[in-house]
Amino acid sequence: MVASSDHVDNDELLFADETPEKSQVRKSKNWKILIVDDEEDVHSTTRLVLADFEFEGAGLEFLSAYSAEQAVSILEEHPDVSVILLDVVMETNHAGLELVQTIREEMKNTMVRIILRTGQPGQAPERQVIIEYDINDYKHKAELTAQRLFTSVLSALRSYRDLQVIEQNRKGLKHIIEASGSLFKQQSVHRLAQGVLTQVISLIGLRDSVYIEGDGVAVSSPDHDMMRIIASTGKYSECNASVDECPVISEQTKEQLNKVREKGFGCFVDSDYIGYLPTRQHGSHLLYVENCGNEFNEQDEDLLRIFSDNVGVAFDNIYLNQEILDTQKEIVRMLGEVVEFRSKETAFHVIRVSEIARILGMALGLDPVKVDELYFASPMHDVGKIGIPDSILLKPGKLTAEELKVMRTHTEIGYNILRASNRKLLKAAATIAHEHHEYWDGSGYPQGLKGEEISIAGRIICLTDVFDALCSDRVYKEAWEVERALEFLKKHKEKMFDPDLVDVFFDNLEKIMEVREKYRD
Repeated sequence: MVASSDHVDNDELLFADETPEKSQVRKSKNWKILIVDDEEDVHSTTRLVLADFEFEGAGLEFLSAYSAEQAVSILEEHPDVSVILLDVVMETNHAGLELVQTIREEMKNTMVRIILRTGQPGQAPERQVIIEYDINDYKHKAELTAQRLFTSVLSALRSYRDLQVIEQNRKGLKHIIEASGSLFKQQSVHRLAQGVLTQVISLIGLRDSVYIEGDGVAVSSPDHDMMRIIASTGKYSECNASVDECPVISEQTKEQLNKVREKGFGCFVDSDYIGYLPTRQHGSHLLYVENCGNEFNEQDEDLLRIFSDNVGVAFDNIYLNQEILDTQKEIVRMLGEVVEFRSKETAFHVIRVSEIARILGMALGLDPVKVDELYFASPMHDVGKIGIPDSILLKPGKLTAEELKVMRTHTEIGYNILRASNRKLLKAAATIAHEHHEYWDGSGYPQGLKGEEISIAGRIICLTDVFDALCSDRVYKEAWEVERALEFLKKHKEKMFDPDLVDVFFDNLEKIMEVREKYRD
């Protein structure tokens, strides 16, 4: 993730204004020119005339073909040929024109610029050829002076360059649209940040990077400038705390991160890239990617900036949704505790039930989202007790048959309270409230469901609620010893409880007992 230790201090260049520009110079590859002609003199003359040709800092690399068949082979091996200087009459009178059709229609190469050169214009009349064939220029060999050849090639290369930029931007924008769509589906900040890394690496072909969340305040002292790492890849995967606590991040890189955040725009720093992603809900975010190479230009920065803006919106949505979900969870937990307090039971009961339910859900391999729903919805399992009279709910002795009938209605009451909601969390809570007294053999209530007719959430809460209730004091009984409660679970396996779930319970008994110790009454 970290900038190289030999970086040159070019802060003044990078941060002098709000819109840094980069050169579009082609730094390494020469432009490939394919000469297709059956006369050797044409090849040697063309190479001689264009020997010192240079365009945007790059020279020419010449490839030679003496027939249409050879040209096809070369184009298959070199799909990045920029310009073809093509003769019409070679092995046949129309070999050049047939090659044009092969290139455009069969090879689907619409990028390469084709300059048709002919010494026999009668075989290929200019007007007819220009109309019927997808070529870019038509020249008579007799009229093609050195200056005109230079001009034609230069014009063709400019056209090729512009088409490449358009195509690169088209592919980049397509990738951004597809990537943004998938990122907007993420429901957690960490998963979104990891997705951002994956997409940026795909977009610019990189490997090592880190995604950093800042607090949006530009200050000079590191003690007041906390930046928390929320996702990382490659050799920076070990970084999972703050930037200051990550040993592989150099001081120079930390300074560059702070400067980007202060200026409020992303940029390339030597061969590295630092992206700036502002959000309305949670300050700014930074994306640092190491060793991007040196061939990035202004269009690349524009694509990354567009992607960053979209990602910023995605983060805003997640933070907003997270705030709504956190509010729901808090309300659910508080209502569950209210019910327990009214029942003269400790609020730790709903906490223990939730924690144990999460242990069982994870051990069963449930989807993490379902495990979260189970954990946060379970405190509402007895919410229906708010509709039970105190004379029954708080009765210290054994209930009469009529009183027991009334007490059992709390499952229906709780379900009816919660079922009207369209929120996933409250829907899960409604199911749990309705089914947590359904038994494996069908002897439970209120619906008499049996076996897997009972939702997995209902089965889990049935087991955890009974176990914790047995081990806790109630107005009508004293707490059982844990060993006695465990024997009860074994005895009622396949009767009250899902037998596989009981096995999982005992497999995770050590973790469950840690929960009971941590949240003791």
